[in-house]
Amino acid sequence: MTSATTRSNITDPATPAVNANVLDRTIDEARQWMKDQQKTDGHWVFPLEADATIPAEYIMFQHYLNDFEEELNTRIVKYLLAIQNPDGGWPLFYGGKNDVSATVKAYYALKLCGHATDAPHMAKARQAVLAMGGAAKTNVLTRFWLALYQQIPWTGVPNMPIEAMLLPRWFPFHVQKISYWARTTLITMMLLMALKPRAANPRKVDIRELFTTPPEEETDYNTNPTGAVLGNLFLKIDKILHRLEPFFPKNAREKAIQTAVDYIKPRLNGIDGIGAIFPPMIFTVISFKELGMPDNDPDVKVARDAVRALVVEVDGTTYVQPCWSPVWDTGLAVHGMMEAGEDVQGEVVTQALDWLKGKQVLDVEGDWAFWRPKVKPGGWAFQYENGYFPDVDDTAVVVMALDRSQNPRYREAIERGTEWIIGMQSKNGGWGAFDADNLYTYLNHIPFADHGAMLDPPTEDVSARCLGMLAQLGYKRSHPVCHRAVEFLKQTQQEDGSWFGRWGTNYVYGTWSVLNALNAIGEDLQAPYIRKAVDWLKERQREDGGWGEDGGTYWQETKDLAKSSTASQTAWAVLGLMAAGDVHSDATRRGIEYLLKAPRKGGEWDEAWHTAVGFPRVFYLRYHGYRSYFPLWALARYRNLSRGNAITPAYGI
Repeated sequence: MTSATTRSNITDPATPAVNANVLDRTIDEARQWMKDQQKTDGHWVFPLEADATIPAEYIMFQHYLNDFEEELNTRIVKYLLAIQNPDGGWPLFYGGKNDVSATVKAYYALKLCGHATDAPHMAKARQAVLAMGGAAKTNVLTRFWLALYQQIPWTGVPNMPIEAMLLPRWFPFHVQKISYWARTTLITMMLLMALKPRAANPRKVDIRELFTTPPEEETDYNTNPTGAVLGNLFLKIDKILHRLEPFFPKNAREKAIQTAVDYIKPRLNGIDGIGAIFPPMIFTVISFKELGMPDNDPDVKVARDAVRALVVEVDGTTYVQPCWSPVWDTGLAVHGMMEAGEDVQGEVVTQALDWLKGKQVLDVEGDWAFWRPKVKPGGWAFQYENGYFPDVDDTAVVVMALDRSQNPRYREAIERGTEWIIGMQSKNGGWGAFDADNLYTYLNHIPFADHGAMLDPPTEDVSARCLGMLAQLGYKRSHPVCHRAVEFLKQTQQEDGSWFGRWGTNYVYGTWSVLNALNAIGEDLQAPYIRKAVDWLKERQREDGGWGEDGGTYWQETKDLAKSSTASQTAWAVLGLMAAGDVHSDATRRGIEYLLKAPRKGGEWDEAWHTAVGFPRVFYLRYHGYRSYFPLWALARYRNLSRGNAITPAYGI
């Protein structure tokens, strides 16, 4: 790596100095707070919050089975009511506008729990749904739930025959050609589509009042998700499949069902659940029930326990998480702690890194191996356990943390992780999160793909993390893997200079990620394309000195939407500026001042906003840990660089 001290400093002599005492005190308080949050075995894990859909689906899941806890339902309902918009609907993210699918699910969950339709909050919700076109306009996953509850006919859901499990790999559709989250969810949904079960629904609750046309008369459920000509073709195929399905050979169906079950059972993943994400976990439980498996079957029991484990209570509020994030939280938190001066050989860091080392997946050839059979396992998952689906992003973060400690006992883990990362590079030079070369873009046009997340293509943020990792380990710009990665990042830069943030909101996240990697690999920080990115960051700084992007930035028409500065996004911005050599700029100083002045309790900054993404435009996330370890990280890096007379960080992240 090029030495940071050999690069020209970018300074503003008029920039006033940050109060050193306030900076030190804030870092010390945040660092101590982080220590207090560390678990006894060394890891960190923070709540992961989504929107109304997951808690609502949990209530619907319980009532489907006729096995619900009244008291728990009441507590979840309290949460749903707390996040309802003033005009009656539910948003996909804090401060967002009403979403018809989230609102229908929340309304149904409340009604299942006994809320009267004439109650003010229910009346407002109903008006919101009807104003958005009614329940027929909901997304595929919502309509799937409505079909399970016999609120709409099965023709209201795109037909995905279970026989697709038997298709050869050369066929245009194959389950290994879609993303892991779509794969695990779709396989469990296909099982239920084949069985066409009926929810118990013991209180016989319906929501006909949410339809503008009687649901059995509605003819416009399934739509072309992209508007492209290919989508119209897939719509016609869907209609044909619905008509032909009753005539499919019985033996083929039975074989396909068994193939799906054979896929699911090895991936049940204990208490962490299949795919370690909520949707396939609940559909697995329902599928097992409909297949006649008894409640005392070990697979049924562990599948149900996994779903129940996602129910959490945070500050007296009960909701349901989409999954757990301990490896991600621990990897990022330990980076922040090392940046803040925690002894890399001390107990806090060593315990965290030992815990991470123990989570490396070394003996499972997961689904990724279908396309990369010659690559040895060596990655890390996002959750506590998810061996079939390790995560490239997590792996890069963990490898950089292990390397940063300079402890020789992590050498083998680093080497295996690096080998796996290199093996997972796509042909275009980038990296996806879980799969390589997952670029079958035509699949985004099928009716089922209205969530826009059928695939796991290479993205700027994940690719940057991998490049930064390789640079930190000593790989040079000229190395073929690194060269291809740099070219991928150059090609994906937006016209305004920013980079897209697939897994964090949004362009601030992507731009921070890429600037770190480009600095680490030794790119000229004065290169026009890098200065353009720096200028973009500075232009997006708010009057209060912070940065903040809304979830609405994932729509082109609201790309520049910003409603409020946040601690996590401000931290990303100043980390990005510092990676580009702007340690002493006025923009960086103002960002640091924002973090020093923003409301916080110890090491927990106030931040109600969703600053991360599951699926852009569909599913957003609020990592509660982001408002802690990222501000600590940014403040500590600023202190280290400004006092060490350096202008760029020496790490890949």
